Amino acid sequence: MSRKTILVTGAARRLGSAIVREMHATGASIMVHYHRASASAEALVAELNARRSASAACLQADLRDVDTLPRLVAGTVDRFGRLDALVNNASSFFATPLGSIGQAAWDDLIGSNLKAPLFLTQAAAPHLLAARGAVVNVTDIHAERPLAGYPLYCAAKAGLLGLTRALAIELGPRVRVNAVAPGPILWPEGEIFDDAERAAIVEHTLLKRAGCPHDVARAVHYLLEEATYVTGQVINVDGGRSAHL
Repeated sequence: MSRKTILVTGAARRLGSAIVREMHATGASIMVHYHRASASAEALVAELNARRSASAACLQADLRDVDTLPRLVAGTVDRFGRLDALVNNASSFFATPLGSIGQAAWDDLIGSNLKAPLFLTQAAAPHLLAARGAVVNVTDIHAERPLAGYPLYCAAKAGLLGLTRALAIELGPRVRVNAVAPGPILWPEGEIFDDAERAAIVEHTLLKRAGCPHDVARAVHYLLEEATYVTGQVINVDGGRSAHL
């Protein structure tokens, strides 16, 4: 990946920062996208540039605003001269019980999880095609097996899974498009699942343990750098949980 450039959305913290560190270690230059986590983004960029000078930068954008997405791509190309890969990692997650769903929840969950990956990939497509690059979308186990109380989030992730396959058709043969679907890796922020619920989820995995962000980052690494004959696929990084839900 030396001298290649990767744009990662929602990259300042959590899974995004693990993906950034993994891909930076391969020699790639990284554009760190963030929405509100400016301090975390700037600290991550400083860490990466201390390891390899001028190898990382960050850009702010609200991905729900479609008009900002071409500027995010242009800013990456202006900074590094090229764009070889895109990781659509940014995501909103919150409950939307049926009967309580409003336009704001629709705009947030569909906007961050489905609309933004579509329009950002569209904006990046000319550069990705020129580079014979790759896209990785971060979906969810619940794209295929819905979680009670979260119908809108599940629908958005299901749409992203379908979009992954559709974009693999649209951008092939020059650009590969795949997805990674994490299981119990990092729990959502806040008291969404209590200790008993978390224990039950982990117990339902075949490996009987939670994963770590590095597990997802290595799967992204594989799909971006090594899986040259893989496109339109999803890798479930979930300890086998999806095998018997």
